[in-house]
Amino acid sequence: MNIKARVFSGRSNPELTQRIVQNLGTTPGALSLGNFSDGEIWVKFEENIRGEDVFIVQSTNPPAQNILELLLIIDAARRASARRITAVIPYYGYARQDRKDQPRVPISARLVMDTIVSAGANRIVAMDLHSTQIQGFVNIPFDHLYAKKILVEPLKELVKNSNYVVVTPDVGGIKMARSYAKILDLPLVIIDKRRPAPNKSEVMNIIGGADIENVLIIDDLIDTGGTITEASRLLKEKGAKSIVVAATHGLFSGQCIERIMESPIDRVIVTDSIAIAPERRFPKLTILSAAPLLAEAIRRIHKEESLSILFEF
Repeated sequence: MNIKARVFSGRSNPELTQRIVQNLGTTPGALSLGNFSDGEIWVKFEENIRGEDVFIVQSTNPPAQNILELLLIIDAARRASARRITAVIPYYGYARQDRKDQPRVPISARLVMDTIVSAGANRIVAMDLHSTQIQGFVNIPFDHLYAKKILVEPLKELVKNSNYVVVTPDVGGIKMARSYAKILDLPLVIIDKRRPAPNKSEVMNIIGGADIENVLIIDDLIDTGGTITEASRLLKEKGAKSIVVAATHGLFSGQCIERIMESPIDRVIVTDSIAIAPERRFPKLTILSAAPLLAEAIRRIHKEESLSILFEF
């Protein structure tokens, strides 16, 4: 799958970029990244990219340095006369702050997108945005990929010959969970959740008439783990024998890992859209690589081919 495009990596997830370029049959672009003694980020392209099709892979999960680093790399590419600059953002941070839901708060998702475009990005590729309407925050081409392409086959093996139900832990994830339920040919159950404050959730009850024996909880991301662990306890009380959680992005912040290990959850499946340090990995965790999907998207964009095949199952 050799291509002439150049793929560069920020420091948020260089291992994922390495897997992407391996799938593309190329090598990572030469890019120097460092910090001055006061913490300022320093960026320099170590190869000529004038007139090149440049892809910059960088997730924007915390710390905020990841966002700033992406902006600086894009700006450096623009000033180095790259022909086209595509920001490949496997996990788009700040996506949960996509609207003004109370007085005197920013719309952070819009602000971050504006800065990416202002820095010089000509195209954006993202995967499983928390809020899909973020695609409309910019007036440049935006390719929104779905991790179903990565997760569906392993999940088909998991649920084969077993009495599973798909569960969405909150009403906001109904559309996503319904699509998995349709592909896997499984019934759908909804958890009614109330959230009294940010990062705090309270599970109330179950909506749906399916018998609960084996459970597949579908979500777009796992942050503090409060939602899925509370849902798992409720499902266990309702008779669930095994509980598997599948999510695209694994943030695992705060006491998330401890919560998961102490919960009835048997297995957690995520992609490598966010780099998970070895010391943050736990026995229940399975990580699937998003590299083949992202590599195919990069190849098709570079060759001006349709991406529609990436949405077919």
